[in-house]
Amino acid sequence: MNRIVLKSKVGSDGVLRVTVPVGAAEADREVQLTIEPFSSVASSPQDYLSFLQTTAGAWQGEFERPEQGDYEERDPL
Repeated sequence: MNRIVLKSKVGSDGVLRVTVPVGAAEADREVQLTIEPFSSVASSPQDYLSFLQTTAGAWQGEFERPEQGDYEERDPL
């Protein structure tokens, strides 16, 4: 059985209803269900702006491209 990732929303009654058809070949097998909250980086424009403000200016390295070397020599056609 392959891992299945399913995103669902808890109803207004606080109950999560999940139906996942996995096929007859997988019948009578034990499965493990892990419930964890899902959050995206930019769920609203304000969240996205906050994300940008916390990451802006965070780079602490040099912005120089290192030497790339020579092109390979190919036989003429």
